[in-house]
Amino acid sequence: MKPAIDVVNVSKVYRRYARRRQFATLKSALLDGSLLGDLKPDETFQALRNVSFSVPKGCTYGVIGSNGSGKSTLLKCVAGITRPTEGSVTVDGRISALIELGAGFHPEISGRENIFINGIMLGLTKEEIQRRFDEIVEFAEMQDFIDAPVKTYSSGMYMRLGFAVAIHVDPEVLLVDEVLAVGDQSFTHKCLDKFSEFRRRNKSILLVTHSLDLVEKFCDEAHWLDKGVSKGDGDPKRVVAAYVINVEDSEENTLAKAESARVAESAKNVTSAPDVASGFSQTDATQEAPLNPVDDGESVKDGFKSTEGRWGTREIEIAQVSISGPDGESGHVFQSGDDIQVRMVVTAKEAITDFVFGLGLFNADGVCVYGTNTNLEEFQPSAIDGEGTVTFAIDRLDLVEGTYRLDLAVHKADGYPYDYHRLLYTFRIKSKVRDVGIYRPAHRWTFGGGITFKGEA
Repeated sequence: MKPAIDVVNVSKVYRRYARRRQFATLKSALLDGSLLGDLKPDETFQALRNVSFSVPKGCTYGVIGSNGSGKSTLLKCVAGITRPTEGSVTVDGRISALIELGAGFHPEISGRENIFINGIMLGLTKEEIQRRFDEIVEFAEMQDFIDAPVKTYSSGMYMRLGFAVAIHVDPEVLLVDEVLAVGDQSFTHKCLDKFSEFRRRNKSILLVTHSLDLVEKFCDEAHWLDKGVSKGDGDPKRVVAAYVINVEDSEENTLAKAESARVAESAKNVTSAPDVASGFSQTDATQEAPLNPVDDGESVKDGFKSTEGRWGTREIEIAQVSISGPDGESGHVFQSGDDIQVRMVVTAKEAITDFVFGLGLFNADGVCVYGTNTNLEEFQPSAIDGEGTVTFAIDRLDLVEGTYRLDLAVHKADGYPYDYHRLLYTFRIKSKVRDVGIYRPAHRWTFGGGITFKGEA
């Protein structure tokens, strides 16, 4: 059977715009040669590179990838809005593209008149639009405003009307580009119901989205683009899983580089002999500490509000810090509920008998999630001499998804600082559950009487 969409070795090259070598007119460009062929590699940008796939009729096909991966460019090539530089795109059947909703709407005339103009642009006859007019207006929830000029519409009203017109063209092939944010939650559900109706009617849908859950639940097949190159296609769960791993690897590299830079910078600025009399009298390593010890050594009332940095005499030094997950490998991206170990390698220049190790955990907003130290937990120090290791293990780090930072310290029982590392170490928690807050306690739901949920045994 002939596929609904057939994309064969499609490449798309754009010219990078700069002040130099701009053509004044199309005529001058044609006289000087090709628009792209004479450009140097650094004067072009390849949005797509040899992309191929087929969408069978009746299939819902999802395209995923990070920003700038070429998803929207691909959709525009399929829609005919732009032509590929190389390769071919074949579409069998009438297309409706939910890409730039409301494109062509005239702000000075009413929504009613714009429905007819936009519908004709999408290939409907005036009689077909007339038959579907009431349904379009009702779907867009625009009954009270349809005769008002479009320029008086809110952005949400404008997008809803554009969506309603496009969805009622009754296409064989529907192209969708991140348009599910055109209204409130109830309107989003209405859009999804309309897509489900299209699927039941054996229509073909090409969906570009950042919603991985939507791809897994809604699509029959998926395609992953990365910087214009196909990285995989096939079963949505498998493709999404590969994409998530790639994203986590990228996040891991980004967090590692940022952390390395912070630690290196803090090592340059660390003070060697702070003013002990200026306020180091606390027993908790996560308490009061200098906001900027390099400058003045003054303390602040709330250490939780201090900026990142490092200070201390370094008689005992935190030489190395790592965070590892269940696999034992050092990293920066973990899943909610993982067992986590924070490991410090410490060195003492000579034998010391008064020392406390502390840890504080903060979210991205600077809110303290948890703080403790060995003194609070009644560990009695004996001696440290030379190199040693300190491991803080959490059997289940039940945090909601987000970015978190660590405060680490070694100091005397009275707060005298050997080595404070303030908010220098960052890690990210990932979770498929979209709950909110900070802490995710182990829990369960129970229901009785006539309450049931789909999928319950």
